[in-house]
Amino acid sequence: MAARATRSIRIANCSGATPDPGDLMLIQATAGAVDVITGDYLAEANLAQYAEAYAKGEHPGYVPSAYNGLRLSLKAINEKRIKVVINGGGLNPKGLAEVTHKLANERGYNLKIAYVEGDNLLPIVNDIVKPDSYGQLPHFDSPNEQVRLAKDTANFLQDPNKKIVAANAYLGCRAIRHSLDQGADIVICGRVADASPVMGAAQWWYGWKDDEFDKLAGALVAGHLIECSTYGTGGNFAGFDQYPIEQLLHLGCPIAEVAENGEAIITKHEALNGIVTEEVVKCQLLYELQGNIYLNSDVKADLKNVEIRQIGRNRVHVRGAKGYPPPPTTKLAVFYRGGWQGEHTINATGYNTKYKYDLQETQLRKQLEEWGVMKDIDLLEFQRVGVPRENPRSQLEATTSLRIFVQAQRAETVRFVHRAFWYNFMQHFPGMNGTLDARMLAKPAPFLGYFPALVSQDRIQESSTIINRAGEVENRLLLRPPHITEELAPRENYDPIPPRPLSSFGPSRTMPFGDIILARSGDKGANVNVGFTPRKVYDNAEMWEWLRNFLTRDRLKDMMGDDWRDWFYVERVEFPKIRAVHFVVYGALGRGVSSSARLDSLGKGFAEWLRAVHVPVPVKLLENEQSSKL
Repeated sequence: MAARATRSIRIANCSGATPDPGDLMLIQATAGAVDVITGDYLAEANLAQYAEAYAKGEHPGYVPSAYNGLRLSLKAINEKRIKVVINGGGLNPKGLAEVTHKLANERGYNLKIAYVEGDNLLPIVNDIVKPDSYGQLPHFDSPNEQVRLAKDTANFLQDPNKKIVAANAYLGCRAIRHSLDQGADIVICGRVADASPVMGAAQWWYGWKDDEFDKLAGALVAGHLIECSTYGTGGNFAGFDQYPIEQLLHLGCPIAEVAENGEAIITKHEALNGIVTEEVVKCQLLYELQGNIYLNSDVKADLKNVEIRQIGRNRVHVRGAKGYPPPPTTKLAVFYRGGWQGEHTINATGYNTKYKYDLQETQLRKQLEEWGVMKDIDLLEFQRVGVPRENPRSQLEATTSLRIFVQAQRAETVRFVHRAFWYNFMQHFPGMNGTLDARMLAKPAPFLGYFPALVSQDRIQESSTIINRAGEVENRLLLRPPHITEELAPRENYDPIPPRPLSSFGPSRTMPFGDIILARSGDKGANVNVGFTPRKVYDNAEMWEWLRNFLTRDRLKDMMGDDWRDWFYVERVEFPKIRAVHFVVYGALGRGVSSSARLDSLGKGFAEWLRAVHVPVPVKLLENEQSSKL
């Protein structure tokens, strides 16, 4: 490693989710120089979605797009001696490793394949997820006594119909690093944490010790910044309105050049389309955080003093993460059979929309009550989507939607909602319209309940297995849990102290928050996170002073308007070096992930909604006023 450690390791991402096509891996391998390609294919629900089909032999257990990427890229990987570390092994990393090894051998490539296991805790989950002396399950948010869980979050253990189908712990980078140390060219993982492949590659490259926490924290941040594929090069970017659409098409995936001290430069292949700026990198840093402490099984990273600076075209320098020993626990994603659900959407056109939807909801609820069905329904929501435009110029401008969403333990109960809808159909409000295809209500779909638990790392049997040229096990090592751990402290949560009166900033003008502020939001299970930072043209010390005093916890509650519920809980922290304010709203996504009833179940639209809210902005801060190019 010493010879290579004289320069930064260049790590390219090729996937941020299962829909990312396999050819992104090939593009990253051939569009320029890279040392390692990493890919994150697993959203929280993917493993559970595969679980029952895999158990029946109806699914390979691994991510098809991950295999396709390897199939397309093996030639380039072999010729350029690029290392590959991906979590596309899903439930069956061994299976993906074996088919990859077979393919490489058939093509005559000299590639050593390894796989990482140990995340699957389904055989012992009932010994881990059980009530404590107070009757509480080990929920991921349990340490915070002020957090309340949504209805039915923790009732699955007592119900024989709610069978647990998947329980996967979030692994760190120890087995990845060991696999690379043993000469593996391709490392196939299951549920390692999103940034773990980048961490493992960097630790292998430099030979970092397990207790070099600042360096590991830096690699964790670098991994976080590139793990979501094109989110790091202009995808899902709030500032997209400052760029022509042509510049936002066919985006290349990001690259992290990680230095020996853990600092990183985020970039991309110059030949590929995309945007790598301070604004893009700041927004991705703020994505899906739990606060200022970012957790991994091998390190805790304090992001409070992270700095982000543009140092060249499509080159952004990131530094300042502080590392600490990891917690003795890690996240355990538990999925169980939650029941059945269905939905149907209808439209209203013109005025009196509220009364029209009131009528529809009352008709349906009354019919279900008369039939005695309401008692069997776990959840029934009538979600009103949109507001009709005043004095519309087209029918579409005058049209809004009502999403009828139902969950129950029995499919027949969901079908009763479908029958009730049609039973009263001809009594509908004036002008009701929409699709005649009601299959999503007539044919209920099973859904998976989600419970994020905590598990002690010493319960995990994390392993690295190397396959030799003959397809046999060459080496298998069981990795011990981290030898140094540190209990989690309570999460930071504060408003500005002392607060500066907003009147001191002078007269204000009401305008959409998004005219001056960028943001990004995402899901953390049942919770939604959102971070705000100024657009570059307004990014100065006085704007930051106003933003941090304006964006208090009470202000966020006020901006959430009718969506705020008194049982929600808000945490707030600041990132002063990037001039960002960050919030976590606990409970905003209901039960979260696959069991959420929210239209925006992953919380991605939360930030864009708040950017559309009109707020009073000091006039003196608008001297560099710049409107969208659209």
